Amino acid sequence: MAGRRGGTERVMSKLKSSLENQNYYEAHQMYRTLYFRYLGQRKFVDLESLLYDGAVLLFSHDQVESGLDLSKLYVEVLQEGDFEPEDNKFSKISRLYDCIPCNNVDKAGFLISGLKWSSSGASVGHPRLHQYIAYSLWKQHKYHEARQHFLHSADGEGCGSMLVEYHIARGFNSELELFVAQTVLQYLSLKKHIVAALAFNTFTSVHPKIKTGPPYPHPLLNFVWLLLLAIQTHSSVSAYTVLCEKYKKFIDRDPQYLEYLDRIGQLFFGVPAPEKPKGMFSGLFNSLLTAMADDSSDDETPGPSSRRSVAPPAAVPHRPLETEDLD
Repeated sequence: MAGRRGGTERVMSKLKSSLENQNYYEAHQMYRTLYFRYLGQRKFVDLESLLYDGAVLLFSHDQVESGLDLSKLYVEVLQEGDFEPEDNKFSKISRLYDCIPCNNVDKAGFLISGLKWSSSGASVGHPRLHQYIAYSLWKQHKYHEARQHFLHSADGEGCGSMLVEYHIARGFNSELELFVAQTVLQYLSLKKHIVAALAFNTFTSVHPKIKTGPPYPHPLLNFVWLLLLAIQTHSSVSAYTVLCEKYKKFIDRDPQYLEYLDRIGQLFFGVPAPEKPKGMFSGLFNSLLTAMADDSSDDETPGPSSRRSVAPPAAVPHRPLETEDLD
């Protein structure tokens, strides 16, 4: 035992010397030697710290392949050591993900491995890790990718604020309502009605172009607002059908909306699932809508509303997630 400890100490000493002499290839080999030794001794806690610190250090000296190798080993140790999914580990995975260059072919694979470890049986990964990744991508102005991870998080407020910045930076004025409508419908299709409501309320409160409402000057915003109210009040399927029929001409702006609404109808309003689904969603609700008269889908006239102050669309700081998804 003493000999093994002595051997490990010699490797650690050689690692320190390699780093001091900027011999990063040799340092990488020393990290791998220590990895196998600690793994054999099942010293997972020491190994977790060693690999993370080593990967960050190597990345900081532009040793991308070496840093990536230790990052992959880091996730393997999380799995092998049965580490509990927790904030500290999510933060480390997010930082390692940041360190991997965007054009590296292994970047996506690293994240998939991290999400798989964090999932604890779920198929898409822990909501908190998705939140960390979403904020990381948001800081890099990768709004589309950030939105995908926000959808699997429980941070509706952060998502709503990001969507405001996304629209201002990349969208046209005529697309304002489309940015939040699609996201809310996708949240609802995942049965996340509380997170969907938080995203919508944040977007409509923060966006500098939305100065009144509800009701809003934008028909799709009114539809989403009424849809969220219908879910909150457990409205009937007939009320849901009338609501969708009333706004059909605006819903038709995006063919995918009917697919989302079909799924939402099944989840929240008791619309029966089809015997033979077509694609992701059934198209059943599409049939219901087309069977109804189209003459009641007139333009809206927004009602009176008091003007309210609007916060600037500044990026939300990466604050802790106070509650998990309550849906």
